[in-house]
Amino acid sequence: MRDKRYQLKFSKEFTVFDFISEGPKGRIPKLIKYTETSIKGIYNLGFGDKLGESDDFDDEVISNNQDSLRVLATVAATVYTFTDKYPKASVFATGSTIARTRLYRIGISNNLNEIEEDFEILGFLDEEWAKFEKNQNYSAFLLTRKLNKNETY
Repeated sequence: MRDKRYQLKFSKEFTVFDFISEGPKGRIPKLIKYTETSIKGIYNLGFGDKLGESDDFDDEVISNNQDSLRVLATVAATVYTFTDKYPKASVFATGSTIARTRLYRIGISNNLNEIEEDFEILGFLDEEWAKFEKNQNYSAFLLTRKLNKNETY
């Protein structure tokens, strides 16, 4: 995503990232966390307003700090960083609400050509995974980093 991003801080494992959203509502700490699911190699991308000094977040709060494109671009940047560190990992993402999942779908659709240069992207629709296509109401997304032609894992 070519949109402006916030500066990130991250854990040494590259599984927890945080940044500050800045807008009319002030400075709001945000947290992004990658957690392995029960399926080996698939990591859930969790995101929301940071709660205190912990690695916990609230993914249901509506900050409305009028910087959603910048926030989304910042979250997307962590997918690149995370999969640089863990190239065999797949990233599962869904919104905590239908509206947020729609926002993610729009963000992916608006940047699809760029994303597809580096990732295979699937959408979950009608109880199955399919190659992501614009204008589909997916309930979740799965991104897997493409291997460079000279790389083998």
